[in-house]
Amino acid sequence: MSATAILVQAIRSELRHRGITYRELAARLGVSEPTIKRHLGKGGFTLQRLDEICDVLGTDLESLLRQSHADRRAVTELSKAQETSLVADPKLLLTTYLILNNWRFGEIMATFRIDENELVSLLLKLDQLKIIEYRPPQRIKKLTARNFSWRKDGPVHRFFMSRVLPEFFGERFDGTSDAFHFVGATLSEGSRARMQAAIARLVEEFEQLARMDARLSLDVRDGCCAVLAFRKWEFSEFTRLRRKRVATARS
Repeated sequence: MSATAILVQAIRSELRHRGITYRELAARLGVSEPTIKRHLGKGGFTLQRLDEICDVLGTDLESLLRQSHADRRAVTELSKAQETSLVADPKLLLTTYLILNNWRFGEIMATFRIDENELVSLLLKLDQLKIIEYRPPQRIKKLTARNFSWRKDGPVHRFFMSRVLPEFFGERFDGTSDAFHFVGATLSEGSRARMQAAIARLVEEFEQLARMDARLSLDVRDGCCAVLAFRKWEFSEFTRLRRKRVATARS
């Protein structure tokens, strides 16, 4: 990877971490959003602009590159054994979820029926699993990367599909901030690619909002979940009613 690409990737990562959108960065720099997108797409910005971006991020070039190096070494996916340990202990899985979402030591105890000794024990287990670094009494460092994800079809994914998803969709979506939409259509390959990109942008926005709101007190935040799924698929009952396609001979 070129030096320019590493630098651009570091800036993007720091923006996501701090919950700063391209629009907000552009406003703080006094330029247009397309200009920022061009800068962070092709890396064509001056050293002066780089200094200005670092000022907005509250960092310097050395710290930016050092954090980027740390991110590249961080865990992006757990092993099967690590995930198996988590799903075997609901409190350990809960604690992992909370730590990955930036909950603090005191917030966990104040919100859940987990006393200090038990929480210390759980954190020590996560330290042994190399998911976090824990230094008593309350120093916690995540070892996961900012783009961390669970294993595809791994133990946590299967737990989610069998236990979490049925409960999630079994409830009514009639709250003031709830939303539920199921849409289906026949789309071209190009349109499917656009949908995938749109979902990726929405996920990134969700994560940015979560990082920004993590600075707020718990009494103004509520647990929220979104399931975003998109695939080439047709309901089996419909498929059984399809006519068989007849292959046409090519001349």
